[in-house]
Amino acid sequence: MDLFSEFDNQIINIINVDGTVDYIDCVISNDIANQYLMTLLNTIQWQNDEVILKHNDAKTGIINNQHITTNRLVAFYANKPLSYTYSNITKTAIPFTPLLDELKCIVEKETGECYNSCLLNLYHNGEEGMGWHSDNDPDLLSHAAIASLSFGAQRKFSFKHKHSHNVVSLPLKHGSLLVMKNQTQDYWLHALPKSKKVSDVRINLTFRTVISA
Repeated sequence: MDLFSEFDNQIINIINVDGTVDYIDCVISNDIANQYLMTLLNTIQWQNDEVILKHNDAKTGIINNQHITTNRLVAFYANKPLSYTYSNITKTAIPFTPLLDELKCIVEKETGECYNSCLLNLYHNGEEGMGWHSDNDPDLLSHAAIASLSFGAQRKFSFKHKHSHNVVSLPLKHGSLLVMKNQTQDYWLHALPKSKKVSDVRINLTFRTVISA
């Protein structure tokens, strides 16, 4: 099912079972969102993301590690020293910049939630995306809200139920906010599909709560 209608800046619940995903299509006006996009492009300490895939050899029982470097760029920031492990790679947080503090305040006001960190992703164009996964890493506070703020190219974002395999998709607009909470990560996968039709850059900021050691 595709949700490609105009939402008129209302809070829309994207899924109606086994979790909650709220979407607001214009949290930040277009002109201001343009300024944020340019500042994020030029001031964030971007680096290529890394993933370690573990393969178990059925004959020998030996686990082999495959180290992959992605074209997608990432950065991890927090309001205090934190480490966050996903895809078998541990990232150490950089202190929040004034701009990230400003955006965190906007997101917290809109969602009524608190966050202590932000994982940023930079997709150069539609050739870069993200496969099906859930944000249920052990370092994250269980069932806490994850708020995704989007800037730049409009991209299709999809959810797939882990049991029924029902798929729900929507476009994430420039300046929009998507919030996943409650049991969403238990029952749903999400993905950013690749698209040859998209030629512009997209940045998303995922504000989340990482458990302190």
